[in-house]
Amino acid sequence: MSKKKVAYIIGAVVLLIIIYSFYGTNNDKDISLTAKVEKGVFLNEVFISGEAQSTSSKKINGPSNARRFGVYNIKIQDLVPEGTVVKKGDYIGKLDVSEVNGKILDAQLNLDKAESRYTQQQLDTTLTLKQERNTIKDLLFKIEEDKLELERSAYEPPATIRSLELNIEKTERNLKEKKADYSIKKRQANAKMVEVGTEVSKIRKRIEELLELQKEFTIYSDDGGMVTYVKEWNGTKKKVGSTITPWQPAIASLPDLTKMESKTYSNEVDIRKIKKGLVAKVGFDAFPDIELDGIVTEVANVGETKAGSDIKLFQVLIKLNETNKNIRPGMTTSNKILTKQQDDVLMIPLEAVFSKDSISYSYIKSGYSIEKKQIELGLSNNEVVIINKGLEENDVVYLNKPKDLDDKSITLLK
Repeated sequence: MSKKKVAYIIGAVVLLIIIYSFYGTNNDKDISLTAKVEKGVFLNEVFISGEAQSTSSKKINGPSNARRFGVYNIKIQDLVPEGTVVKKGDYIGKLDVSEVNGKILDAQLNLDKAESRYTQQQLDTTLTLKQERNTIKDLLFKIEEDKLELERSAYEPPATIRSLELNIEKTERNLKEKKADYSIKKRQANAKMVEVGTEVSKIRKRIEELLELQKEFTIYSDDGGMVTYVKEWNGTKKKVGSTITPWQPAIASLPDLTKMESKTYSNEVDIRKIKKGLVAKVGFDAFPDIELDGIVTEVANVGETKAGSDIKLFQVLIKLNETNKNIRPGMTTSNKILTKQQDDVLMIPLEAVFSKDSISYSYIKSGYSIEKKQIELGLSNNEVVIINKGLEENDVVYLNKPKDLDDKSITLLK
């Protein structure tokens, strides 16, 4: 092939490229997208995300009587992973028992002191009563001696005999008083022994109770199920290092997976549309192919502010009408709440609606021409709008403004 022919071919190719680039680009700019007016069912739905949770769950609590022993804040030392399936009696977690151990040690020291006081009181009582008994024996011996002396003095002068009789009477009176004193001191000693003995028993019982409390710091499941972590007041989940209190004693829960709901929060605009009893479709981010039917069971009347945001949100609860074995508490949900449904209505995409001076209109294909026609709008959702007047079924409308028709007059509704 000659160089001249090659040059002609190259020139022709370049010319074709230039022509394609010029006309092809201009044609792209003039492409108009269209859609047909369709008759069907209009659905107005609110889309909000949420979180799956059980409507019925059993709390797994820490020690119930820790408060009685002055133990208020207890740290979680160990906890099985969330989602662990357990049976009744299985290990759940362990709490920090150091404070209880300290109280057991203090109680043991108090017990040693109390037992020492008991022993000392016992010795004092024994010694005191022994002395009193010896005194009584001495008086009995003296009375016996005086009586013998009286018998030997039968022939003594009356004054001597009377003196001996008075001595016996005096000793007998002293003996009677000593016996009464002994009875009183014995009751006093018994009372003191009961007092110190009660103190010993009280401390021993406290130690036994503390040892039982110590066992409760290792938590076992009292039922079967799947362990889920409970939340703090600020929404964070309790985990190892978190603290439980007598007012919030739960460290985990066992949800009933057959009774599930989606907990969501709606903004101030959409909450006006949502009412109790509305049907919903609940999807799950973890399982895109699962969508369950639900019903709105609760709509909050008062908004709340989430951490890090000033926007007021209203809690909405959606009960699931069916269950699925793959669904777990804490999964992210996507919720479609049907707020309005209209059958047999005409609809067009939102992109086909234009406005000027408060007049809504659409560009309609009419044979080889384009008509700019006023339309009366009804309800709309995120995709389509209902047409009350101005269009017919199967009319073709433009989704973007056709070129050079801005100044075209609008055909008004009659």
